[in-house]
Amino acid sequence: MIDSHFTEAARMSLGDRNSPESIVRRATQTKSDARQAAEEFESVFLSKMLDQMFAGIKTDGLFGSGPSGDIYRSMLNQEYGKVISTTGGIGIADQVEREILKLQELN
Repeated sequence: MIDSHFTEAARMSLGDRNSPESIVRRATQTKSDARQAAEEFESVFLSKMLDQMFAGIKTDGLFGSGPSGDIYRSMLNQEYGKVISTTGGIGIADQVEREILKLQELN
């Protein structure tokens, strides 16, 4: 029993908290929670999309290339994803929210 709780806590601390399945699982019966989970999902989706978009671009800017530049770019893309999602997004959050609420009605 303790091992399963430890394993779950370890998985959550290793970044599984932002997986799409984890975000949807955290949504509860209220509409505001469903909306928040949908925006988090869209934010993660957008940050991953931005990571792929910027992956092939060579930089010599603020942090240059290498490990520090990769970390900076990753954090910047996460923030871009959050801002885009909370300021209207691209429509993914609306669809995800509808599906979450529809699934909750079935249960």
